[in-house]
Amino acid sequence: MAPTASGHGATGYGARITGVGRYVPERVMTNAELERMVDTNDEWIVERTGIHERRIAGPDETSSTLGTRAGLAAIESALIDPATIDLVIAATCTPDGMFPAVATRIQHAVGAGRAGAFDVNAACNGFMSALSTAVQFVAAGTSQRALVVGTETMSRIVDWTDRGTCVLFGDGAGAVIVERSVEGEPGHINALLLRSDGSQADLLWASGPCTPGAPSPSSALGLAREEARIVMDGRSVFRHAVNALVETSMEAVTNAGLTVDDIALCVPHQANRRIITAMADRVGLPMERVYVNVDRYGNTSSATIPIALAEAEADGRLKPGDRVLFAAFGGGLSWSAMVVEWAGIRASRAGLPTGILAARA
Repeated sequence: MAPTASGHGATGYGARITGVGRYVPERVMTNAELERMVDTNDEWIVERTGIHERRIAGPDETSSTLGTRAGLAAIESALIDPATIDLVIAATCTPDGMFPAVATRIQHAVGAGRAGAFDVNAACNGFMSALSTAVQFVAAGTSQRALVVGTETMSRIVDWTDRGTCVLFGDGAGAVIVERSVEGEPGHINALLLRSDGSQADLLWASGPCTPGAPSPSSALGLAREEARIVMDGRSVFRHAVNALVETSMEAVTNAGLTVDDIALCVPHQANRRIITAMADRVGLPMERVYVNVDRYGNTSSATIPIALAEAEADGRLKPGDRVLFAAFGGGLSWSAMVVEWAGIRASRAGLPTGILAARA
């Protein structure tokens, strides 16, 4: 049962975000470093993407370890006991391995011992797909409290000889806590829209160990890893992304019973600053109401929106009651939008310090 435009289903229950968290690796890769690796330069990268630097996971870091750090930060900001989480969903297209799910490793590491856990893979649209799924579980009463994580180590599947893609991606993780809300309580998530067009799948995809022609089981593991590479038709993806983001964003805002003027902040997928700017211009959102951090992190795929959301909250860009628009686009091709009434973060209201639970990571 999907929430209605008011954010609550027929039972009077809905879902709201009560905690946010982020984690990015320490290592910074600048455009100057890329100039020494591939035929490109800082001016070319910045002009076409808006990216100045990105974070790269260390040799011992994985999508599950990054996601655990972000998850703990979200748990802390919501001021909850992790043992009360009953669902963990991880959005990732760069899992630690074929199985088990990254979500199961995060579930154990954060101390959510009674939670079910599974992964969602919708590439850069993954977090929105995972969040939409969690909202349905919570609004239906199947789950009371969920941890949703977007976490990626995109540097592991980038072709570092392809200047058209290697300059775009980075590593990182973001997370939110989703809890049940009762009608009349502040904060709700509504106007969920998920779209996909599989006929355009070959415009943006990544190979892997199960791709036809991949190394056989007898091949060395290192060779199998070499098969995982991103392939993208950048020009076509740009055009589809802008059109899809505009259409879905406007539909979500309308379905929520709002106008663009009611949107306090837009937190879009951070793929490329030119895509974000074009989308905002056509929707009618001034850039001061659009959160952008692609310049510092590049495209972290499913992690971009929760990382940006956690930063926006930390920067004081969100207050309870604000209407926030999320919009994403990724491989599939797939895209999505939703409108969130911001409930506020408990730790922010309590004025408590952060960094307590993160020591567990």
